[in-house]
Amino acid sequence: MASCPMADAKKQSDSAQQRSECPACTSKDEINPLNMMPNSPNEPAPDQPFPLDTTRQVSSIPKAQTDTNERWVYPSEQMFWNAMRRKGWQWTEDQLKPDDMKHIISIHNRNNEEAWREVLKWEALHGRECSAPKLVSFKGRAKDFSPRARIRSWMGYELPFDRHDWIIDRCGQQVRYVIDYYGCEPQSDNSVPIYLDVRPALDSFTAVWDRMKVAVRRWTS
Repeated sequence: MASCPMADAKKQSDSAQQRSECPACTSKDEINPLNMMPNSPNEPAPDQPFPLDTTRQVSSIPKAQTDTNERWVYPSEQMFWNAMRRKGWQWTEDQLKPDDMKHIISIHNRNNEEAWREVLKWEALHGRECSAPKLVSFKGRAKDFSPRARIRSWMGYELPFDRHDWIIDRCGQQVRYVIDYYGCEPQSDNSVPIYLDVRPALDSFTAVWDRMKVAVRRWTS
């Protein structure tokens, strides 16, 4: 897990309306089966108030659909803007500015890199059988709270503002991971850290055993 603790107060995060997506886009209006999202164009919208960068950053996350060393590619500022517009968001002058989009993309990419590092910690439990896991696909499920998230909310913690399910290729075996995103208390520099709760879904005995082993290690360390 990431190191930032969750807030004790039970409240909805201000960022609950911002859902992080990471589409690998190719064409407009088609559903991408790898993320179950319509593809976002990398060109300005007709009424866009300012230009945005169309450069896309290559991630460190290996892609499972190829035998090469291909990596997943993050959306550009322009693609992210178009994705927000597609979900019904409308820009007003007192909202986002060009620099804000750079910040949003930076946070989005950093969160995905952190999530992958957490996945690799779990996958290290199976390092002998698979030394090079890859990401097959992912899906945003912000409104589908996991049982773990609900139990924590009953204990007084806030619900996550987002959730993703990632499918990992463990050298031929597909494994589902659940990632809950929590907003933490603002820091002295006004930044708002995000806590990621990453774990394999309880879809198999192997996943249950992995989580039991890790829980014991955490309690005894």
